[in-house]
Amino acid sequence: MLDGVAHGAGVEPALIYAINARSELLYGSPACGSPSPAEPGECTSIGVLGSRAAGGRILLAQNWDWHPAHRDVNLLLRTEDERGHRVAALTEAGMLAKAGLNGAGVGVCVNLLGSDRDGRPGGVPYHVILRSVLEADSLSWATRNAMRAPRSASINLLIGQAGPGGGELIDLELAPGEAGWLHPVDGVLVHANHFEAPLPVYDTIKDWGGSSLFRSARARRLLAAYPDALGPRELRSVLEDHLGHPLSICRHADARDAEADRSETIWTVLMDLDARTISLIAGPPCSGEEGTTIAI
Repeated sequence: MLDGVAHGAGVEPALIYAINARSELLYGSPACGSPSPAEPGECTSIGVLGSRAAGGRILLAQNWDWHPAHRDVNLLLRTEDERGHRVAALTEAGMLAKAGLNGAGVGVCVNLLGSDRDGRPGGVPYHVILRSVLEADSLSWATRNAMRAPRSASINLLIGQAGPGGGELIDLELAPGEAGWLHPVDGVLVHANHFEAPLPVYDTIKDWGGSSLFRSARARRLLAAYPDALGPRELRSVLEDHLGHPLSICRHADARDAEADRSETIWTVLMDLDARTISLIAGPPCSGEEGTTIAI
């Protein structure tokens, strides 16, 4: 697939390989004295089981926080292979995947993590691991594909699959050489940018602090406050929350940051795994943008 992207774009394959490894390249190699990555601060992800969702559907949603100028080089990549396997993923130009879903009803949201193990050589780039999740035809194979791959950067994957009984959700916290997992509580699973499973790694959020330490807990509490079934409107309302503004769930660029380090919610993604639909809202979501819903 990487070679095919390069061929279609008319560029050297090594450039496409590098783009898909951009997160690992940001970490550099500690052995070579490369600097640490900037403060983590991208994404709040939400999963809702059918037992808690309107219509008994399984829902995924997330805010993707990144540099404001980056929005113009993002796209919805839709593919269908020779097996008839369909994938739709919001991603960056040249990359294979980020948040998305497939025709088998498997979907994934993603959050950056940081640990003292990051920067090891030889791992599969996590954007390629994301694509392997979307190539899976079941939740079982999605977890196998993600956990078996060697890694050189930490990443969190909130994965769901539609199916009988309201579907299923699992959250995988992946670090180089280590993995943890979390299950829904009261039909809801939420994650931000720090480890929550008891893994034997040093979470570099301890060096930074920041909104991740309260975003996931706050999102759970806001979701629990809704007495009725949760739907896209309720999920978007939580993703528009401004407690801690500008570094809130609905993130806005902070003028106190250097220009190159600024981040805001550039996209809000809402997915209905039963309906096989993905909705994209140009963020921050509080702007009132209606968004576009696409069936894969």
